[in-house]
Amino acid sequence: MKSMFGKLRSGLAKTREGFVDKIGFAVSSRKEIDEDLYEELEEILISGDVGVNIAMKLVEEVRDKVTDLGIRKPENILRFLKSATKRIVFDENSQPTEIFNPSQKPYVIMVVGVNGTGKTTTIGKIAYQFKNDGKKVLLSAADTFRAAASEQLEIWAERADAEIIRNQPGADPGSVAFDSMQAAMRRNVDVLIVDTAGRLHTKTNLMEELKKINRVIKKLDDSAPHETLLVMDATTGQNGLNQARQFTQAVAVDGIVLTKLDGTAKGGMVLAIRDELGVPVKFIGVGEQIDDLQPFDPEEFVEALFQ
Repeated sequence: MKSMFGKLRSGLAKTREGFVDKIGFAVSSRKEIDEDLYEELEEILISGDVGVNIAMKLVEEVRDKVTDLGIRKPENILRFLKSATKRIVFDENSQPTEIFNPSQKPYVIMVVGVNGTGKTTTIGKIAYQFKNDGKKVLLSAADTFRAAASEQLEIWAERADAEIIRNQPGADPGSVAFDSMQAAMRRNVDVLIVDTAGRLHTKTNLMEELKKINRVIKKLDDSAPHETLLVMDATTGQNGLNQARQFTQAVAVDGIVLTKLDGTAKGGMVLAIRDELGVPVKFIGVGEQIDDLQPFDPEEFVEALFQ
């Protein structure tokens, strides 16, 4: 059975091919370090959706290291880039994310994101992790805009052996969230996970709806939601970051779940998210299986990317 690190390394194969291997080729094809090489490194990093700011920081860090050590041959560039990635992108506060440790009952997690990012799947996988930890889990189908959304959530509830509260399609999402909170309190549930709509074509209405769900939850517990997670699709790259900004403006997002990392060469956006959104990545999806959602460990991520 493949280890968690093995799954991560395998899941990052396309990203590694997308820019780490390209950098390796750029380095090996030159006899000395020059400005052209630095420019090519920057272009490769940006094309891998690392983000312009981070790409410039990384190349500058490599340049400083090369200058300080008086190195002329390019074979150490990848090693310098790896250490620069750890040092610049992941500060000392970027620790591995543990599975949530609910200190209150019910511990309320609100999950937001654009339709198609893997939001419902993510909820099912998080519920599965909680159930494995011996927690009683309730799912709230507050995405009532899409009839299929609650049906999909019900399938994941069955897979994760979790309970679910759902209403008719088109019902008021706030009322579903309110009913779910009441049910969670009544049933002595450990964790309540609230699904929300993600239809960006009615952006203003959607954001107001998210704010309303947030207010409704607080009526029954003013400390909730205890965690708001934004689900992003790694394959969308910079477009995903633009969408994410709209959500972070509407609700206080505590962490990012980055899905579909195994299906893209744009995994460099992991590096751009904290810099551009100011929100930490908490979980990453590297496969379709129910146990393929991993707590994000910055150190392991960089190791798997550069190996």
